[in-house]
Amino acid sequence: MNTLFYASGASSLSVHILLSKSQLPYTLIPVDLDNHTSVLGDYHKLNPKNYVPALQTDSGQFLTECAVILEYISQKSPLPLMADYATETYWQQRMWLNYIATELHKNFISPFRKGNWLPNTSKSQKLVYSRVLPRLIYVDQALTNQQFLVNNRFSAPDAYLFAMTNWCRRLEFPLDDLPNLKCFDQYLRTDSDIQRVLAKEGRPHSLKV
Repeated sequence: MNTLFYASGASSLSVHILLSKSQLPYTLIPVDLDNHTSVLGDYHKLNPKNYVPALQTDSGQFLTECAVILEYISQKSPLPLMADYATETYWQQRMWLNYIATELHKNFISPFRKGNWLPNTSKSQKLVYSRVLPRLIYVDQALTNQQFLVNNRFSAPDAYLFAMTNWCRRLEFPLDDLPNLKCFDQYLRTDSDIQRVLAKEGRPHSLKV
């Protein structure tokens, strides 16, 4: 059985969502990122990177990095959460996973933040907004006349993108000028699996310092 190490409101939300949709059995272990601990003890000993998500697979192997874990779950799931390897659709989905990881996720992480969390000072939040806004505009344009990123059908990149729009909400970054992205976020919040995941994770770590 897969075991997801996660923190409420972190990027691990994307993996939690995909696991919920995958029909694969899984368990959850929350991680205290302030103290780098879990019920198993020192999290650093399990994952030297000291962040989430991490997925312990059936074989006991540890996987890290959102894009990799999302693709792994998709390939193991009986559901079409990603297309077959090396098809045209697969490469479109893989492109989006990589774009979100390197252009959005990475730019949300400010070097001026305090702790292992989202930017939580006025200076760092302004810096992050200036970095992510051009990328958000690009994604908004890609969502023109379609609900999801690839072939207008939910797939792994959409779970990852939702974690990013959720961060926008937490940071109070406005989506009003990004109507397609705003509709994407609002629509996925009506999804029963995502509602259950959000309820299970509960309130995210405070951004206040």
